[in-house]
Amino acid sequence: MWNRRDTIAGVRLLTWNLWWRFGDHWKDRQTTIASEVSRVNADVCAFQEVFCSDGDDQLDMLRTATGFDGVATMYQGERVRFGNALLSRYPLRNVIQLRLPAEDGSPGHRSAIVADIDTKTGPLSVAATHLEWRYDASLHRSEQLVPILEELAIRRDEGRVPVLMGDLNATAESDELRALTGLSPLIEIGAEPLMFTDSWAAVGDGPGYTWNRDNSNAVDAAFPRRRVDHILVGWPRPKPSFNPREAELVGTEPDAEGRHASDHYGVLVTVDDREPFEE
Repeated sequence: MWNRRDTIAGVRLLTWNLWWRFGDHWKDRQTTIASEVSRVNADVCAFQEVFCSDGDDQLDMLRTATGFDGVATMYQGERVRFGNALLSRYPLRNVIQLRLPAEDGSPGHRSAIVADIDTKTGPLSVAATHLEWRYDASLHRSEQLVPILEELAIRRDEGRVPVLMGDLNATAESDELRALTGLSPLIEIGAEPLMFTDSWAAVGDGPGYTWNRDNSNAVDAAFPRRRVDHILVGWPRPKPSFNPREAELVGTEPDAEGRHASDHYGVLVTVDDREPFEE
C-alpha cells in the first residue's frame, strides 16, 4: 500500500536499473526492491534490466508493488530475458516498443518503450530506455537515441511534453547528454530537434552518483563514480507545468545484511503539477 506523501507535491517520476538476476542474492533483492518502490510513491516508473524467465516475470512483482498496470520489453537473452518496464498511475496510451540499433545499424537487443500519459496537469509522452553500457560507446549511444527522439518529436508536435527516463550509461558531461540538454549541437533527427532539462542538474543536491562503489554491489567496479541514470523533461514547455522541483536518489540504504537492492541507485524526481500560467 502506498505511503502518505510527505515531500513537495507534484507528479513523481522514478527511474531505476534493477540489476537483472545478477548477484548470488538476487532472489532476496526482490523483497528489498518491492519495499523501496512502494515507499517512494512514484506516479510514473521506468525500470531497466527487468527479467522474465520460465514464468517468473519481475513485472508482476512491480505491478504489485505499485498497484499499477505496466508494460515491458523483453528482448535481450533467450531463456532468461530482460528489458525495460514502464508503469503509471495514469493509463498508458499509444504504447510502442522500439528496437534500438546495434553498432552496424541492424536492430539490436537494446530497446525502449514510448507511451502517452495524460496527467491532471497535462499530456506527457514518456520514453523508458537503457542504452549501450560500454565506456567507449558514446557515438553508439547517440545513434541509439535517434529512433527514441524521432518518436518523441512526433508526439511533441501533437502537444505533449516529452520525457526521457532511464539508464543512459552516459554522464551529464558526455557528448550525447550535452546534445540532449542544449550544451552542444543537438542530435539530428530529421525534424525540429528536441531539447531537455536535466532534472538532477536543475534541482538535485550534490553529485547524484547513481553508480557508486559505496554500493555493496559495485564495490569492485572498474568504472569511477558516475551519474548515468537520468530523468530528462522536454523544453520549452508551458510554465510552470512539469518543471523539476525536487530530486533524490532511491535504493541507497542496504538491507539488514548490508546488501543493496541493485548495483545502481534510482532517481526520483518531482515535477510541478500546476497548470500553465497565462502569459
